[in-house]
Amino acid sequence: MLIILGGLPGAGKTTLARALAAELKAVHLRVDTIEQAIRAAKVLTSEVGPAGYMVAYGLAEDNLMLGQTVVADSVNSLNVTRDAWLQVAGRVGVPAVEVEVICSDPAEHRRRVETRPTDVPGLVKPSWDEVIARPYDPWGRGHIVIDSARQGVEQSVAEVISRLPLGRRPTSRSA
Repeated sequence: MLIILGGLPGAGKTTLARALAAELKAVHLRVDTIEQAIRAAKVLTSEVGPAGYMVAYGLAEDNLMLGQTVVADSVNSLNVTRDAWLQVAGRVGVPAVEVEVICSDPAEHRRRVETRPTDVPGLVKPSWDEVIARPYDPWGRGHIVIDSARQGVEQSVAEVISRLPLGRRPTSRSA
């Protein structure tokens, strides 16, 4: 199964993705980590562009073909990237679930963006102005919405797991 997380920086995606991957014993693919590794290689003459996503799609497909559940963690703000994740699941023939992580409290969201430390060496986190100016296509199909301002990580993990397709829920450690 491919679990596709998206949402603005600071919404709580990576926190949820890590907890979900740990609970499901799934592979966690974080585009921020991939993009920073590409930057660190110093082989590009311009911005990373779609390269990080392209690498993540390939890694996801490899792991899905091995029978692993994959939790994809990226801003995923454009329909084209969301569609590409779904195409990965389609090529492998596994179900995909889309999860949008939001923070409905603007003051809390801003606080997170402005105070969170980087956990990827060399990664420069976006400013609040960059976060709110980012292009963000509306999610036009059925998906799960997790509001990190209204519930904690454990409750969010439980909600996502409870909403996975019946008969296709990965086995978790607590099962």
